[in-house]
Amino acid sequence: MSDVSRFPVVELEDLPDDLRERVGAIAEKSGFVPNIFRALGHRPAELRAFLDYHDALMERPDGLTKAERELVVVATSGANHCTYCVVAHGAILRIRAKDPELADRVSSNPWQVELDERGRAIVDLALALAQDSALFGEGDLEAARNAGLTDDEIWDVGAITALFAMSNRLAHLTALRPNPEFYLLGRVPR
Repeated sequence: MSDVSRFPVVELEDLPDDLRERVGAIAEKSGFVPNIFRALGHRPAELRAFLDYHDALMERPDGLTKAERELVVVATSGANHCTYCVVAHGAILRIRAKDPELADRVSSNPWQVELDERGRAIVDLALALAQDSALFGEGDLEAARNAGLTDDEIWDVGAITALFAMSNRLAHLTALRPNPEFYLLGRVPR
């Protein structure tokens, strides 16, 4: 086992050209290569698919805000006990929400964290789907709609929850460790 994963990892310079460019842009912006890309990089087709679906959901210009999308990731990753995703996306949530405490509160107890009505509806919907998806139903949708979420936003919450259920499980499979840099990002208000 390396210090990053139970499975092989790939360095940025060893990725195929298209992935090196794509991950390189992320590394340039953040100042480091997130370990998820190093871990998935030994299976380039899967890394491409992951990045494509991630970007389709997380970079949409309409619907949920970018902070709300990260709220879903942090809440469901906390519920799924995924250290990598809580730490990595907690950093992004702190930055996007401009709140150095929110990610810690959400990840440690997403069921009880105090949020505004919209945030609470988003988290409750994500948790309903993440925790026992076989019980998910019309009542969950009705509660989200009553809080003002549109069907498109509800879809976003569900799709993000589903993608990160997969991501959380891959992180567990690989024993993926967060980059140390993530722990400090967004801790001091900008």
